[in-house]
Amino acid sequence: MTTVRSQDARRQTITEHVLAHSTATAAELADLTGVSLMTVHRDLDELARLGVLRKFRGGVSALPSSVFESSLAYRMGAHRAEKEAVAATAAQLVEPGMSVMLDDSTTVLALARLLVESAPLTVVTNARRVIEVFAGVPRIRLIGLGGEYSHTHDSFLGVPCAEAIAALSVDLALVSTSAMDGATTYHQEQDVVLVKRAMLAAAARTALLMDASKTRRTALHRLRPLADFDHLVVDGAADARLVGEWRERTDVRIAPGPS
Repeated sequence: MTTVRSQDARRQTITEHVLAHSTATAAELADLTGVSLMTVHRDLDELARLGVLRKFRGGVSALPSSVFESSLAYRMGAHRAEKEAVAATAAQLVEPGMSVMLDDSTTVLALARLLVESAPLTVVTNARRVIEVFAGVPRIRLIGLGGEYSHTHDSFLGVPCAEAIAALSVDLALVSTSAMDGATTYHQEQDVVLVKRAMLAAAARTALLMDASKTRRTALHRLRPLADFDHLVVDGAADARLVGEWRERTDVRIAPGPS
């Protein structure tokens, strides 16, 4: 019986193949993944429903990155093991008694689940799911940031959110983003960039959490130079040459892979 994780991995493989080649046929994807045409069509129907790919008669094509990378449902299933490894390493940066600001990324959501054990903490976040993680947890002071609710991100964004952040000062901000090259981080949505920049400006120290699939990329908006982060946490699949470039700019911590 196909597990949810193997299904997610297969759909991730399909998505990345289509993004790399712009289009693909269902038969080509069946050969790539080693499953039946019927299974591939079910996968494509689901990816089309999520807004990741566009299905047409006989095949599928890529949608702009601004669509698929914004889909929370897609991001929740993509590169789970890598995100969990990055989160476990990033958790070592957090000590009891600290105030931390957490963004609405799925990598940081994985971190939030680990930080429950680090109480007492003050946690500031704009992410509804992160709020759910900490709500009611003893010795957690939880501050939820308001703003305009984004269904796509399941979080609060916009000018009201950025203004609320500007009134605060925290020990550590932990964020992720959608793209990074050797020197700079990027995101494709200006409302998200606005809030992430405000979070980083409000923190005494900053940490960037990235899985390696997001490296060697750029997006529309420049978020921040890598050198302006105090820490970068990335999984072990990152390209060694890029890791060398990053280490010239900031403290780099490599998350160990599964044993």
